[in-house]
Amino acid sequence: MRVFLVCLALFCVSCHSAHQWPLVVVLGIDGMDPEFVEKHLSELPHLQALMKTGEFKRLRTTMPPQSPVAWSTFSTGLDPVQHGIFDFVYRDPQTMTLFSSMGDLEDSRHKLQIGSYVLPLGSPRVKTFRKGIVFWKLLDNAGVPVTVLRMPVNYPPEQTKGNSLSGMGVPDMAGTFGTYTFFNNPPLKDDRAVLTVAGPPNPYRKDKTPSTVQVTVDVDPFEEVARFRVQDNLFILRAGEWSGWIPVTFLESTHGMIRLYAKSFRPDFQVYVSPVNINPLHPAVAISSPASYSAQLAAQIGLFYTQGIPEDTSAYRQNVFTREEYLMQSGLVANEQIQMLKAGLTGMQGGLFFWHFSPLDQNSHMLFGKYDETLLRTYRQVDDVIGWVLVNKPEARIIVMSDHGFAPFLRAVSLNTWLKQQGLETSAYALGLNALYLKLAGRERGGTVAKARAAETLASIETALLALRDPVNGKKVVTRVWSPHPDFQGDIQFIPDLIVGFARGYRASWNGSLGNGSLGQSDETVIFDNTDAWVGDHCMDPDAVPGLLISNRKSTAERPELKDMTTSILHLFAVQAADDMNGKVIY
Repeated sequence: MRVFLVCLALFCVSCHSAHQWPLVVVLGIDGMDPEFVEKHLSELPHLQALMKTGEFKRLRTTMPPQSPVAWSTFSTGLDPVQHGIFDFVYRDPQTMTLFSSMGDLEDSRHKLQIGSYVLPLGSPRVKTFRKGIVFWKLLDNAGVPVTVLRMPVNYPPEQTKGNSLSGMGVPDMAGTFGTYTFFNNPPLKDDRAVLTVAGPPNPYRKDKTPSTVQVTVDVDPFEEVARFRVQDNLFILRAGEWSGWIPVTFLESTHGMIRLYAKSFRPDFQVYVSPVNINPLHPAVAISSPASYSAQLAAQIGLFYTQGIPEDTSAYRQNVFTREEYLMQSGLVANEQIQMLKAGLTGMQGGLFFWHFSPLDQNSHMLFGKYDETLLRTYRQVDDVIGWVLVNKPEARIIVMSDHGFAPFLRAVSLNTWLKQQGLETSAYALGLNALYLKLAGRERGGTVAKARAAETLASIETALLALRDPVNGKKVVTRVWSPHPDFQGDIQFIPDLIVGFARGYRASWNGSLGNGSLGQSDETVIFDNTDAWVGDHCMDPDAVPGLLISNRKSTAERPELKDMTTSILHLFAVQAADDMNGKVIY
């Protein structure tokens, strides 16, 4: 009997060792542009090395080519009409209230009201609008080890036995994509300033008044230096210095954290305070799976930005940061994300490792086509990361991919102004960066277009859009128009009625992206020069801004698509794709 048990144990060990999972490393570099890589390939040696053993191809992106749309297609292997994500923003067609397409916080349904205070009876929960099953869930169900770091539109995080950290879609603690505070010459008394920083809304009040923390700053009377006190934290900053992460507590039990930048003390007192981020050591809502993983990661690398879009482009666009100050802040984000990769990948021997890198995308918005030599610094950072992976995981199948490319943003287009000029403002409106909606009777508040006339109205708008020319240069402004639901069947509450594919160099105006009337301001002209610091973009015709695929193995597709990557990664582990996934197997 003892001999039998020993033989059985040896048999089980041999079975386990024979079934080693391959190591597949997917580096999701948001916004990495194939033309930029080709132009600067001589300065990106590790990308060159990867390509020599494998391939470099353009990767067909989604319509529209927006990050939440494209990464949702990669996550689920579904087209946008299946997974339901079409833009950064959705609207309630009855109230025209805007909200994030990447997730929303639902208050507790049951509450006890006492005067101006509200006692929630239960915990709030985060809901996602993305449909479909994510591919790493299928891998996890098959027993494949999985680590997924900062996958966009994975908030709340999919619950798996592996490790995952949510990325784009996680709000700051004010519930926004990122709201900073800038103190410009507040009153000083005896060289002391007391700064009030707003945190999360107080859930116990009807009016949701924000909770606050105070920052006390004592400025040295002779030097450009000051002492800061934030609750129990005391630290010193010189002008031009960043603090580390400072933990803060709201309402005695809600944990956040902030970073401060001492822009100057004299002659102007100027201090920037980051958006209040969720503290990964004590998250107020789940941002990882398991819930403890964010704390484990923070214990390895220190506190890090948990906000889904952490690069503060708004501070740069609003002249709070200079370009170099913005790049300094973006560099802090990049360093944290690179540390995450190294911490997460070091111990992996087999399975799937995915890492999303956001600074290249955000820096491209601020630099592409105008400050390319500066942007090249971030490309070199990515190249260095690839070099580290090649050295430390030489056995891995390495896939470098981007969700879309980039183009200069030269001319802004106000679709709502155009609709008004065409006499169509009572029939349709634009909202978001590529979407147009009919004022459909029965769906929209005050809808005027009968369902029987919807297809005809859309067809006339499409024809007119494709005929639109820039009066300055005669170029086509729109090169593709797509209707996600031409038959107007099924659940069309949130789905746009038309997706507009702008020609390369053109994009929706900022005012137009917020709608019209009560939602946004009307632009005076239809097409005008973009004078914003946001100089690069990708919300155009997808053929104008393809992503890229660089791998150390060759694929079988001449023109691969994002959804092909999903089914192919599953195939590498011999895991069956879900029935509704329709991508090709190219590996």
